[in-house]
Amino acid sequence: MHSSPASPSPLRPALQALSFPMLALLLACAFIAMRVMGTLGPLSLFWMLPLSFSMMAALPWILLSPYGRRSIGLQVPSGKAPYALALTCGVAAALLCFTLGMLLYGATMDNWFVSIATSFRRTAPTAGLSIWMLHLMITVPACIFSPIGEEIFFRGVLQNALEEKLSVRSSTCVEAGLFGLVHLCHHGLSVTATDVSLNVVPAAVWVALMFATACLFAWLRRRHASLWPAMAAHAAFNLTMNAVIFQFLWPTSPL
Repeated sequence: MHSSPASPSPLRPALQALSFPMLALLLACAFIAMRVMGTLGPLSLFWMLPLSFSMMAALPWILLSPYGRRSIGLQVPSGKAPYALALTCGVAAALLCFTLGMLLYGATMDNWFVSIATSFRRTAPTAGLSIWMLHLMITVPACIFSPIGEEIFFRGVLQNALEEKLSVRSSTCVEAGLFGLVHLCHHGLSVTATDVSLNVVPAAVWVALMFATACLFAWLRRRHASLWPAMAAHAAFNLTMNAVIFQFLWPTSPL
């Protein structure tokens, strides 16, 4: 449903002259640019990736009123059942992505989880560390930064802003589509000093999987009127993804 014109603005009073949907879309473009530079740019720009997650997480306290923070889902659901469902959904989604990748592409660079393992090798200081130390060093931030930052921005701020102009379904499709496309940075899109290339079919499958995963997280957020279950599902997805990467794909990923 479209937001009623009489509904209070979610923005802080000093910002209420701004268009919330336009502001959210501009921020989405900025965060996507930071993601591209942090993942596909030189290692000297890798810091832009955690910075983008941190900025996403801070947005509600910069832009939104207390009403606005509640409206995007920054409220705790009652009971433990939402978290049990969320964790189950996150693990299942990651295992589905892993299984489909292995069935279609095996342990080759067309497999999205192999690409992600390769990016870990590129960005993590692997020298002198055991596989379990690397697993811990990479997985702990992956279960904190992106689940909190991305859920607050995509399922919270962006979804809520788009619903001022679009239906819930259309808003979900837009934010999930952007979420899927930004994950091309992790598989399918490659950038060198002289060329930009796209591995079309594996990239399309990966974007579709990320789109579906985003819709799952959005469903959890709507079902429980809270972002916390979506964050839990996202963290469970990343934990499971890294577990299968280090268990099954790490020895075969290119250096």
